Amino acid sequence: MQLLSYGSRPLLLMVVVLLTAACAIQPIPVPVVESGPQVVNVYSARHYGAVEEVMERFTAETGIEVLISQGSDQSLIERVKAEGAQTPADAIITINAGSVQLLADEGLLATVDSSVIQEAIPDTLRDPEGQWVGLSQRVRTLMYNPANVAEDEIPTTYADLAEPNWQGRLCLRPASHIYTIALTASIIANEGIEEAERIVQGWADNNPIYINSDTRILETMAAGGCDAGLTNHYYLGRLVSENPDFPIQPVWANQESTGVHRNVVAMGVLEVARNKQNAITLMEWLATEGQGATSDTLPGGNFEFPANPAAEANPIIVGFGEWQVDPMPMAEYGRNQAEALQLLERTGYGFSEN
Repeated sequence: MQLLSYGSRPLLLMVVVLLTAACAIQPIPVPVVESGPQVVNVYSARHYGAVEEVMERFTAETGIEVLISQGSDQSLIERVKAEGAQTPADAIITINAGSVQLLADEGLLATVDSSVIQEAIPDTLRDPEGQWVGLSQRVRTLMYNPANVAEDEIPTTYADLAEPNWQGRLCLRPASHIYTIALTASIIANEGIEEAERIVQGWADNNPIYINSDTRILETMAAGGCDAGLTNHYYLGRLVSENPDFPIQPVWANQESTGVHRNVVAMGVLEVARNKQNAITLMEWLATEGQGATSDTLPGGNFEFPANPAAEANPIIVGFGEWQVDPMPMAEYGRNQAEALQLLERTGYGFSEN
């Protein structure tokens, strides 16, 4: 597998560009890889975990070489829109269902009518029009340090972190990151704008430490720098795999109400793809053979939960316990992102580290 790296522009700017379309985007020079019958070009925001090993296995099994260009969801979507019909990309992999839905809403993704995908991936994890499919599940939930949190104050809901007893005790991701935007968008959809604003205002009023890394949030928590916070589950999975005695504990949020916030690594095939069948073959393989708990599978390489219910999950994250998921259609994450961003700005929630 060949890996091509590209820099990203600041995330907030990218979100604004995506959501306002106030200015025309000028096409940017892109190195075009000559496409052939045994090549697929992928723009991927999934740039961590053993993605190289997964794609190398796919190539070994199918003979199709995967050429990857990396970037954030926002920067890759901007590139696809700027390049138009001249894009070298055949497919895009995002770390947020809302991001790929934005491309679907603009008519940039092909409809893939695949019985393989329909049989492998539940309809709750894919677009009903067949324009994208979720390939692994990531859960954004509550984390706490048992050494500093009494049993009767362990948080169980996202709203709990808005309570005043968490003043000066939280570590949270800045509003500039898509994880925070997507979670806020889901709270808006579930709770309504007024209650969502009350919750986020409470988070901001508790003067959290803003850290733009889920790994560093957990490490800061373990070191006593904060007592609780929000991260994606797989970051804890990684740390526990390195140190079984890592002291932080997860709590699946909102189990008595809406269910915990779940997002997906999602893949869509571009309408203008030059290697469309190869891209569909990759999508089908990732939904079937590429599912599992081992490092040569898409979920297993990063301690994520498989999207295919027939696949096994890594025992470490299985050990975190069963969870009830928020059943809201994930396309709503994208459609509520503009409102979520505005809410985060209104409440004074931090957009950068402090």
